[in-house]
Amino acid sequence: MGEKTWDRTLGRHLARRLLEIGACDVFGVPGDFNLVLLDQLIAEPGLRFVGCCNELNAGYAADGYARAKGVGACVVTFTVGGLSVLNAIAGAYSESLPVICIVGGPNSNDYGTNRILHHTIGLPDFSQEFRCFQTVTAAQAVVNNTDDAQELIDHAISTALKESKPVYISISCNLPAIPHPTFSFEPVKYSIARKLSNQQSLCAAVEAAANFLNAAVKPVLVGGPKLRVAKAGAAFIQVAEASGFPVAVMPSAKGQVPETLPRFIGTYWGAISTPYCCEIVESADAYLFAGPIFNDYSSVGYSLLVKKEKAIIVQPERVTIGNGPAFGCVLMKDFLEALAKKLRKNSAAYENFLRMYLPIGSCLAMADSEEPLQVKVLFQHIQNMLTSSTAVLAETGDSWFNCQKLKLPEGCGYEFQMQYGSIGWSVGALLGYAQAAPQKRVIACIGDGSFQVTAQDVSTMIRNGQKSIIFLINNGGYTIEVQIHDGPYNVIKNWNYTGVVDAFHNGEGKCWTIKVKTEKELVHAIKTSQDEQKDSLCFIECILHKDDTSSELLEWGSRVSAANSRPPNPQ
Repeated sequence: MGEKTWDRTLGRHLARRLLEIGACDVFGVPGDFNLVLLDQLIAEPGLRFVGCCNELNAGYAADGYARAKGVGACVVTFTVGGLSVLNAIAGAYSESLPVICIVGGPNSNDYGTNRILHHTIGLPDFSQEFRCFQTVTAAQAVVNNTDDAQELIDHAISTALKESKPVYISISCNLPAIPHPTFSFEPVKYSIARKLSNQQSLCAAVEAAANFLNAAVKPVLVGGPKLRVAKAGAAFIQVAEASGFPVAVMPSAKGQVPETLPRFIGTYWGAISTPYCCEIVESADAYLFAGPIFNDYSSVGYSLLVKKEKAIIVQPERVTIGNGPAFGCVLMKDFLEALAKKLRKNSAAYENFLRMYLPIGSCLAMADSEEPLQVKVLFQHIQNMLTSSTAVLAETGDSWFNCQKLKLPEGCGYEFQMQYGSIGWSVGALLGYAQAAPQKRVIACIGDGSFQVTAQDVSTMIRNGQKSIIFLINNGGYTIEVQIHDGPYNVIKNWNYTGVVDAFHNGEGKCWTIKVKTEKELVHAIKTSQDEQKDSLCFIECILHKDDTSSELLEWGSRVSAANSRPPNPQ
């Protein structure tokens, strides 16, 4: 091993760890407390710093990157940057995404003094940012000396990977370039201990679940969003193939289960499910939910007709059968793999589905139509764009409901943020996802209200040579809020959205924009984006009527509104 002490610094150690776990791009905003750290990070071969327009978008980008790559990272400056990125980190926590949030902190000599620093709220207390991050991260490391820096950094990173949650690492601004013996030039390869199921608990859970399902007349499988964090997608497919049960997904799990499975019946979302899916699930005498999250959004204002006594609920490390028993220390992947070998084939529920199923009639799509563009026609054309080399990002809002109806070909990615539902998430997430998956052409469906929150980082996409396709849905306001509770605050200032993106482009990089008002114009725009502009970032602004929304949003909005407006219980 060579004595390259300049390579054995705290900053280079952190950079090597990020590369080892797959975070090859770090998103962030420079600030005086993190500049030396940034020097060290970009000095490491293979690590790229992607400068963003603001910290919120940097955090969203790390979120999107983690969805595609398995882990993401962002770096910001102390407090003024940290509190700006906090909302994105909270979103990553809600979606169980391992994001390494790195902050350049105060000079190590200032800890324990009575000094007041800039970028703070003016008190000699440096813990405000740390305390804010405690509630939205799984581990926090404040590195203000080099002796225990390696231990603190490695513990935080391993916690992010083991728990699939964000972590916070603060590094004093005067430490990143300092060598230390613990930062060996060739560190021991990074690894974490694998979690194991309790074998007795696993066997008991599998036997009880198999008996429960094998005794049922028309059982059903439903995939939930925690399939991702449990890394149990392949095991879930094994159960589907072995059992013959129909397979549905919860809305927040779209993209986690292949829609090309032979007995896939669609999205189970209560009253706004895919046609006939709700009837099959809710009429079943047994259902297995793998990794569900039942919140007010996914339950359509708590209106699901699912009975606990009929359900097997499989969480990443726990299985509950009916009203009991429950089995802890059982990993979902192990449980599903073992269960697949114990189930008897039973396709009764799927046969019921086929008896009632009628193919959905297609929209009256006419490529030469001069009629005003409609949402249903727009999404029919988006459907035809999807292949195994595309991915879809759906912004919070009506795009949730319209994209939910897209049929995903095998290998087509799909992401949205349903639990946290932060409008504007998709702009930063698109930047991060496309950076992590350059082999995919990413298609993002973004409402005008959401776009106004985070629009700036389209410029970062252009700067980094990304070739995504953005459909900007311009219908004049916060349409999802209108359907929950309308008011004058839901109307926004209309922008010349293509003009905004042209200004971001400013002649540097590859970017193409167009406004479309009819189906004929849309068809031309899509063809251009796939042919002569296939290597450009394509921004297609779709002008739609303000009341042109999906029927699912209308139903969902009324039910969520009813749940939100329940009167106080009598005291």
